[in-house]
Amino acid sequence: MNRHGCPRTPSDGTGSKGGARRRLHVEALFRPLLGLVLLLGGCAWNPVLYPNAHLNEVGQERAKRDIDDCRQRADAYVKSDAAKTIAKDTVIGGVGGAVVGGAVGAVRGSFGSGLGTGAAGGAAAGLVTGAIKASGPSDVYKGFVNRCLRDKGYEVIGWE
Repeated sequence: MNRHGCPRTPSDGTGSKGGARRRLHVEALFRPLLGLVLLLGGCAWNPVLYPNAHLNEVGQERAKRDIDDCRQRADAYVKSDAAKTIAKDTVIGGVGGAVVGGAVGAVRGSFGSGLGTGAAGGAAAGLVTGAIKASGPSDVYKGFVNRCLRDKGYEVIGWE
């Protein structure tokens, strides 16, 4: 019961209002980050071809079909580790944030609160870092597509 005689509604398992505020703060932090992750995940990375004699001969439409063919081959051959990258960076960020948050909380006299806040912030930062890394194709994937296109007569000068 609270001081008004009403039953407490547990927000963080203890019934304290601080836990509810922290949870709202963390949720407010994660919403824009989730939007950023989804936006980055939707980015398309494509090889940029040098306008050599072969490209000039076959034209852009044929080059697009050849790029699609090479990408499909790479998709079938190269395994994606995007989920692993995101998970690893999220965990590392959470642990690092917990350490920093716990240290700051200990100095301010609220170790547990600082620990939780730091962990949440660190995990959010790790999630974004992992998503950014995973939003583009891996070096192995790009190498596969580059080699496939080179074998077809194209010169890849980069990815964008």
